[in-house]
Amino acid sequence: MIGRANAVRMVILLALAGSIWFLPQMAVAHCDTLDGPVVADARKALDKGDVTPVLKWVRQDDEKEIRELFTKTLVVRKKGKEARELADLYFFETLVRIHRAGEGAPYTGLKHEAAEPIILAVDKALDTGSAAHVVRHVSGTVASGIQERYDRTREALKHAQESVEAGRKYVEAYVELTHYVERLFHDASHSAHGGGKESSSLKQPAAHGH
Repeated sequence: MIGRANAVRMVILLALAGSIWFLPQMAVAHCDTLDGPVVADARKALDKGDVTPVLKWVRQDDEKEIRELFTKTLVVRKKGKEARELADLYFFETLVRIHRAGEGAPYTGLKHEAAEPIILAVDKALDTGSAAHVVRHVSGTVASGIQERYDRTREALKHAQESVEAGRKYVEAYVELTHYVERLFHDASHSAHGGGKESSSLKQPAAHGH
């Protein structure tokens, strides 16, 4: 079994890093849902007639476009229920599209599906002021992922010298384990010291030569 102390340190580091499980695709997918935070802020802004809540979702260079569209949307909303619904939807779509472009992601339309449970848990944690549930959930997932790959690699190691095929199975398991742990550790370390910038778990660390 992998050392318990080392495992605990690893899962705490990965959990507190926050962003390692939220790949860019997943994060932006949460933002392009009708129930996501971007549209939620847009609804509040339109209801109050104040564009301020949505400006944080776009880059400064895009602020002018959003402000202008927001003003036009408020005018159209006064022309009736149907006009209001169409104007709101167009504003939501434009806001999300520009937000995604700012993150370097393509816009594929507003989604109706719910966000991943773990992301909803993060939103809830921010509302309640406690990240305990998120930490437990992520820590458990990380620990299980490491342990599963470690056990498979350890078992393959026992038979690695029996044949070339067995040796290859060990190498395959070893590469998966090391890449998995290295990728997580790399992302966690980058997030912890990168000023809060989102890192991508899809990038393979260059230091490991497998």
